[in-house]
Amino acid sequence: MTSPITGDTRSALHFVDDTARSIIVLPVKSELKTTPALPIVNIAAYRFTPLHELQALRSELLSLCRLSQLRGTILLSNEGINLFMAGEAAAIESLLARLRAIAGLEPLSAKYSYTAQQPFRRLLVRIKREIIAFGVPGIDPGQRTSPKLAPRQLKAWLDEGRPITLLDTRNDYEVKLGTFENALAAGVDHFRDFPAAVAKLPAELKDQTIVMFCTGGIRCEKAGPYMESQGFRNVLQLEGGILKYFEDCGGAHYRGDCFVFDQRVGVDPALMESNAAQCFKCLSPLTAEEQKDARYVPGQSCPWCYRSDAEKAADLLQTRNLAMRTAMNPLPGSTPADIFRPLRVPQDCDGLSVLETFCRLLGHLPADHWEEECRAGNLLDSSHQVLGAADIVHAGDRLLHRHPQTIEPDVDGNVTVLYEDEALLVLNKPAPLPMHEGGRFTRNTLQHALNIVYRPQKPRPAHRLDANTTGLVIAARNSHFARRLQSQFAEGRVGKTYLVRVQGHPLQDEFRCDAPIGRESCASGTRKVDECNGDKATTLFTVLQRSPDGTSLLAARPITGRTNQIRIHCACLGFAVVGDAAYREGDTLPRLTKEMGEPPLCLHAWQISFSHPASGESLTFTAPPPDWATLDSNLLPALV
Repeated sequence: MTSPITGDTRSALHFVDDTARSIIVLPVKSELKTTPALPIVNIAAYRFTPLHELQALRSELLSLCRLSQLRGTILLSNEGINLFMAGEAAAIESLLARLRAIAGLEPLSAKYSYTAQQPFRRLLVRIKREIIAFGVPGIDPGQRTSPKLAPRQLKAWLDEGRPITLLDTRNDYEVKLGTFENALAAGVDHFRDFPAAVAKLPAELKDQTIVMFCTGGIRCEKAGPYMESQGFRNVLQLEGGILKYFEDCGGAHYRGDCFVFDQRVGVDPALMESNAAQCFKCLSPLTAEEQKDARYVPGQSCPWCYRSDAEKAADLLQTRNLAMRTAMNPLPGSTPADIFRPLRVPQDCDGLSVLETFCRLLGHLPADHWEEECRAGNLLDSSHQVLGAADIVHAGDRLLHRHPQTIEPDVDGNVTVLYEDEALLVLNKPAPLPMHEGGRFTRNTLQHALNIVYRPQKPRPAHRLDANTTGLVIAARNSHFARRLQSQFAEGRVGKTYLVRVQGHPLQDEFRCDAPIGRESCASGTRKVDECNGDKATTLFTVLQRSPDGTSLLAARPITGRTNQIRIHCACLGFAVVGDAAYREGDTLPRLTKEMGEPPLCLHAWQISFSHPASGESLTFTAPPPDWATLDSNLLPALV
């Protein structure tokens, strides 16, 4: 067997004999214009003709090109062939000779250019449905296409100023690098968008002479017949495209370079590699001037896709908030599902039965309720195995109480992400919305929404707001940062300001409450002032507005962080929070209502200041005031 072509002046034809499955080498004559400085031949060629046995042809061409060290792309389809290849002159001629030996490809012509280096990174031979993706049935260039206009004829028309419309069918990013003078760009990002672009063309063009063009002519083979099917009566296509025009006519009437789909990016009218580059990120071609722009960072960004840190942060927040809306609409808890409430067996229940344990730990429900739950198979162990009423449990066991096919009450799911980085999130929580699982809520919670949007992470809120309190929530991205944030709250190093509307008009503009708050919950789940055994609690108040309806808008600064502290202190002072059913007595004022039925609790976590858990930087965030807290905008910044 003859050895592969090695780049000397001899030419040979390689192809695979289907019977012997061996590489055969035949001599051919080469007339290519290579030079020592430009030894690599680049060709672009296509032909629409019926092709068959594509798998066998693909294997043959793949072997031939590998042996000849050719790189580029060959697309095969039942409608024809499309290729961009590069390599040594003899190997290129061998490939073309083999292709022209295939029935239907005898007239295959190629457009040539020359480079110092191989412009393609790899070799691809693929079988496709179409050799140029268009997606419109009934367009068959192998049977019929629009009349072709020779490049020299087009130049003559342009020289004499003949009234024609030049239509550039290429993608916008290709047009950006260069096009004919006064050409009309189709305005597409992909050739599949061309039919929609045609629908937007002015109706008067249907009676004018249109000369369409693309890089090498292949797109026009389909674009022309399609335009004719849409009523355009005089459509011509530039034969061989821009590359053939450059070869025959140079750069007359053309401005810029021609985009090519290889490492050269662009070629000039002399068919030499231009100084254009291509952005690695957005793939936009870049002129020499654009490459001098400070926003061009090879491999990262260019003037067309560069985003400042602020823009990137805004884009990220937009993406997050869209994901949050998707996660909470419809509400996760609106679909029936089995809900499992966990229960950890304490030491004083060690050795008790399942029934005894549930009765002791959840004694607010009668024993016959738990007996019925046992019979229904709703009491389980941690592996979801059903437990019997008499089964013995031990301290530390994790039990589950199943609530079958539960639909949870509606909540307001419009959570907004105000800020995020690698360590933390800042959220604006609506109301009503519980923060954590509990009671009637498992999936309709803030934590569940965070788990969905940030999966596989599970961001942890570093503090709590009541379900009916709106405003700022700080969450950590992992347990390490959660501990750092939570320690700031525990040690009183977090500055918090709430907006609260209360009943009545306080006499003083500034005042405080130091009433200690009891540690134990009352039967209703509320807390109360306990002067003897309560925990120390301090809240500072500033009156922002006294309204004619008998309410006042206050700024409340809790110095300590007791449960329900602001609500308890407001009620203790005789100014109950508007909408607070738990701590309000004798409220006869009109209530602001929400679509969900319950009046809103007029308490809003408006501003928070703390140290970043990673950098230690001092941060302050503000949440937009709700409608009930509308106030002269000049007053609110004074509270910062």
